[in-house]
Amino acid sequence: MKELMREAVQLFEEVMFQGAEHVIEAMDGDVWHDYSREQLQLLKLLEQFGPIQAGQLAQKQGVHKSAVSNRLKKLVDKELVVSRRGHDQRERLIELTEAGHRIVEEADAAVYRYVESLLDGNIEETEIEQFVRTFRKIKQLLRIGEE
Repeated sequence: MKELMREAVQLFEEVMFQGAEHVIEAMDGDVWHDYSREQLQLLKLLEQFGPIQAGQLAQKQGVHKSAVSNRLKKLVDKELVVSRRGHDQRERLIELTEAGHRIVEEADAAVYRYVESLLDGNIEETEIEQFVRTFRKIKQLLRIGEE
């Protein structure tokens, strides 16, 4: 069992890191050429968790606040995000604009098209169902999205 678990962890790491790079490199569509991967990830986080403070975004991206500030400035300039006051007058919350939501939808659609073309005819529906069940359990164990 330990050997099987070791292989599962190794495969998970390979797919997470190398698979993500492979998918991103293969992306087509203007959105993947007009914005950096980090900017798109930031928009995706805002869609999921926004409105949110810049410091919390930095924590979720695993980077220093200055890196997020730089990305946010570019996204504000492109009118994809806005900064507004929170309940506390000192608090600044970042949120997506309508244009930002459209970019996230465009990026999601490009990823979906690519992954669908990659899997179509190569993986059986029952395998996809098992994949979904397994990743739902992993998501639950990691408590992703519960914040």
